[in-house]
Amino acid sequence: MVVGVDRGRYTCWLDDQVVVAMRARELGRKSVVVGDRVALVGDLSGGPDALARIVRIAERRSVLRRTADDDDPYERVIVANADQLVIVTALVDPPPRTGFVDRCLVAAFDAGVDPLLCLTKADLAADGAAEEFRRHWSALDLPVVTTRRDDEPVELEERLNGRLSVLIGHSGVGKSTLVNRLVPDAERATGGVSAVGKGRHTSTSAVALALPGGGWVIDTPGVRSFGLAHVSPASLLAGFPDLAEGAEECPPGCEHRSAEEGCALDEWVAEGHASPERLASYRYLLASRGDFVS
Repeated sequence: MVVGVDRGRYTCWLDDQVVVAMRARELGRKSVVVGDRVALVGDLSGGPDALARIVRIAERRSVLRRTADDDDPYERVIVANADQLVIVTALVDPPPRTGFVDRCLVAAFDAGVDPLLCLTKADLAADGAAEEFRRHWSALDLPVVTTRRDDEPVELEERLNGRLSVLIGHSGVGKSTLVNRLVPDAERATGGVSAVGKGRHTSTSAVALALPGGGWVIDTPGVRSFGLAHVSPASLLAGFPDLAEGAEECPPGCEHRSAEEGCALDEWVAEGHASPERLASYRYLLASRGDFVS
């Protein structure tokens, strides 16, 4: 398994040892990312000067992607073969954003990866802040864990064991701090949050780390945006399962703009099946992708 990528060199985990490899020419322009299962030839000793070659990439079970912006046609593969996407969001410093979580949920559903919401810095937040933030997804079967800076992330660790999980979130939310607690010898760099509420980038590349209890955790660089240009309108709606059922009552070809144009989602929300905030978020994502102009 590829566990790190750095300037054309791929760190691979093979039989409990680290092997550094380069990509063989016969692979052409195929990308190799963290989480890929690859076939190696050449010097597999793992010595300081050893260099193997990646000659084949196994079929991926899942591919987690994003684009820089919603109108950016170039998609970026974040990781391959992940089982679980851990959406790391601080309750304060920087403040949580429901829209970012919604984007990550869409990407997880599109990739066929299980989502998990991890709320950090609960010890800095006001009483009830976690419950209030979780309310936005009360209609979903979305697992949520809450962590504190002064406690071990026991519940999170239990949900990670035995799985390949990727952590993603804005800079400064505490991803690398969590990784250092989950994998004591990880030594991932950590940083604070600036005066304008934006975190400093501390992790510069994705890296997979073996968990003491089994499984892997992938730490990724903090992201400022999570574009969904690669997700089709149908998959975007699938990322809002609390709305998707109501959309079945819409007329054929409905673009889900508004009730005035025949969309049934407004009535679905009025009946209490989903929150107005979720519908607003869905329509905002549609508009930002250019699927319709509001």
